[in-house]
Amino acid sequence: MVSETPLPAHRFPNRLAANRRGTVAVIGALALTTLLGIGALSVDLGRGYSQRIVNQRTADAAAISAAIAYKAAASSEAVLLPTAQDLAVANGLGDATVSATLVQDMPTSGSRAVKVTISTPVPIAIASAIGFRGSYTVSATAYATLAAAPGIAPPCFLALGSSGIGIATSGGATIEVSDCAVAAVGDISNLGTRIAAKNIVSGSGSVTNDWGTLSATLLRYAGTFSNPAWNSGIPASDKIVKASTALADPLASNADLQSARQAIGTSTAPRTIANPSTPAGADWVIGWSPSANVAPYRRGNSANYVIPAGTYTIGRLTIDGGLNVQFQSGSKITVANGVAIGGGSTVAFGDVDLKVNGGFDSGSSGVTFGKGSLAIGSGTVTFAGTNAFGDGPVTINSALSLGGGTSLTLGAGAHAFGALSIAGGGWLKMGAGDLDVRSGIAIDGNSTLAAGAGSYRLGPDGSGRALYLAGSAVMLMDDGEFSANGAIVTEGGSRLVFGRAANHLVNGDMHIAGSALFSPGRYTIAGNLANGTGGTTWPYTSPVTGLRYGSMIDGVDVSGFDLAGVNVSFVLSGTVNLGGGAKNKLLAASAGVAGGAIADLLIDSLTTGGTSWADGARNIFSGIVHLPASDVTLSGGSTTLSGGQCFVLIARSITASGGAAAGSPCTSIAGSGGVGSDIGLVR
Repeated sequence: MVSETPLPAHRFPNRLAANRRGTVAVIGALALTTLLGIGALSVDLGRGYSQRIVNQRTADAAAISAAIAYKAAASSEAVLLPTAQDLAVANGLGDATVSATLVQDMPTSGSRAVKVTISTPVPIAIASAIGFRGSYTVSATAYATLAAAPGIAPPCFLALGSSGIGIATSGGATIEVSDCAVAAVGDISNLGTRIAAKNIVSGSGSVTNDWGTLSATLLRYAGTFSNPAWNSGIPASDKIVKASTALADPLASNADLQSARQAIGTSTAPRTIANPSTPAGADWVIGWSPSANVAPYRRGNSANYVIPAGTYTIGRLTIDGGLNVQFQSGSKITVANGVAIGGGSTVAFGDVDLKVNGGFDSGSSGVTFGKGSLAIGSGTVTFAGTNAFGDGPVTINSALSLGGGTSLTLGAGAHAFGALSIAGGGWLKMGAGDLDVRSGIAIDGNSTLAAGAGSYRLGPDGSGRALYLAGSAVMLMDDGEFSANGAIVTEGGSRLVFGRAANHLVNGDMHIAGSALFSPGRYTIAGNLANGTGGTTWPYTSPVTGLRYGSMIDGVDVSGFDLAGVNVSFVLSGTVNLGGGAKNKLLAASAGVAGGAIADLLIDSLTTGGTSWADGARNIFSGIVHLPASDVTLSGGSTTLSGGQCFVLIARSITASGGAAAGSPCTSIAGSGGVGSDIGLVR
C-alpha cells in the first residue's frame, strides 16, 4: 500500500501566487477574440455600405425606367414593379426585394412620382467564424417625378457665367419680368428691392435673398436657398424647388449672327479720285484792266463780263473784285494754275464742265453753277459767301473747307472730296448721289452737312476718325449704303442722322455724346458704342433742309430721346456703354431683312469687356441684347424698360445697383434658353 503524504497546507497559496504564466495567456486569448470580432464586424459592415451604394444606383435607374414605362403604357401602374425588378436583375441583384409604387404630392403638392425601393440581404461572413450568424438587410429608395419638372419660362434676364454670382441686385434696384424668367447658371443674389419674374432660376448655383422681395411662380435652385426667417417676401414653399436646370445661350449657334459677325472690321473704300487733266494755257485776268485775251468779253467799260459758250484752255484765271462775270452754258473750261476771285465779285458759271488744278478761291460773295461737272485737283480750295451748283458730279481732290457763314448747295450727282470740313456756322447741302470722302469729315459747332440719298463712303483723317461732329454740329444723311473706315465721334449738343440702309459699316468706335437717329437697318461696328451726356433730343427741324427729323421712324414716335432707332440691329466687337443722363430708344426689327436687321436682335457682341449703363441713363429697348461674355452693370439710377415690347438681356453676369429693369420674352430667335426634363430624379 502506497501512502500519500499531503503537502503542508501553508505552502499552497504561496506556490499559486508565485506561478503567473497561465494567467497572462488566458487574458491575451480573450482580448484577441474580442479584437477579431470587432474587425470581422467592421468588414461585414463595410460590405453592407458597399452594397447600399449598389442598391441606390440600381434604385435610381429602376425609378427612372419605371416612370418612363408608366408614361409609355398610358399611365398603367401594372408596369411599375416588373420594370423595376428587371432593372434589379440586370444590375446583378437577382435576390433583391423590389417594390415600385406610385406616390402623390412628390416633390411638390399636386405632382406625382414613382417610388422604388431595393432591399438585399447581406450575409454575415467573416464574423460568423467567431459566433455571429445570419444576415442583415440593406435598402435604398429613389423617387422619379412623373409630372414634368416645373416648366421654365423663356428668360428675359439670362446670365451665363459658369461660377460665382450671375445676377445680383443691391440698393433700390428692381428687376420686373412678369412673363418670363430671371435665370443664371451661377448664383442669384437679391440684396436690392425686388426681383419679380414668372420664374427665378439658378441653374447650378444658389439663391440668396436679403430684405427685398422675390416674386415668382417657381423659384428653382441647385445649391442652397437663403432667406431671413422674418422675411416673408418669397414664393410659397411648394413653389421653391431644389433641382438643377440646364441653361444655355439660345443664340450660341444662330446662323444669322455668325454670318453678321463676319462683316465686323470691313468697310467699303471711298471712290478713288485724282487730279483732272488741265493742259497749259494762257493766263486770264478779268478785271478793270483785263488781259487782252478776255477784253472782248467785257461789256464796254463796265464791270460786266460775258464769256460765250466755247472750249477754253486757261493757265491761271484771275477775277478782280467788284465785277459781274458770266460764263455761258455749253462751255468746256480747263484751268491749270488755279482760280482766284476777288471780294465782292459775282461769278456765274452756266451749264459748263470746269476742270481746275492749282486751287480754287470763290471770293467773298461765292459762285454759282448750272448743270454740268466740276473737278478740282491739287491746291487749296476755299468757298466763301453763298455758293450754288446745279445737278452734276463734283470732285475735289483736296480738302474742301467752308468757313464762317459760308453756304454751298450741290445738286444731284456724285460728290467726292479729299477731305471735308465745315465751320463757323457754315453749311453744305447736297442732292441725291454718292458721297465719297477720302480723309474724313469734320463739322464744327453750329455748322451743318445735309446729304441726299446715295452711298456714303468715308475714310479716316489723321487721327483715325471718319466723322467728327463738334458741339452743336449737325449731319443729316438720307437713305443709302454707309461705310466709315474709322471712328465716329460726336460731342454734346450735336445731331447725327443715319439714313436707311441694309448694313451700315463702321470700322472703329462710335462715341455719341449728342443725339443720333438710326434709321432702319443693321449697324456693324468694329469697336465700342457709347452714348454719353445727351442734351439734345428729337425731333429737330433743320433750317438748311426745311425738314423735320426724329418725330417718327417707321410709324414709331421717338420724340424726347437722344439716341433713337427703330427696326435696327447693332453687331459689334466692343461694348455698349450708356450714361450721362442720356435717353435712348432702340427697337429691334420684328422681321429680319437679308443682309440687314436681324429679327428681334437689338445688340450683339462677343466682347469680354465690361458693359455699363449708368448715371441716370433712361433706356427703352426692344429686342435681344446679346452680350454672352460681358459683365453688364446697371447703376446710378439708370432704367431699362421694354416699352411694352419684348426685351431680353443675355450676358455673362448682370449686376443692378440702382434703378429699374424690365423685360418680356422675344421668342423668334431666342427660344427658351433653358432645358427642363419631363422625367427626373427627385431624391
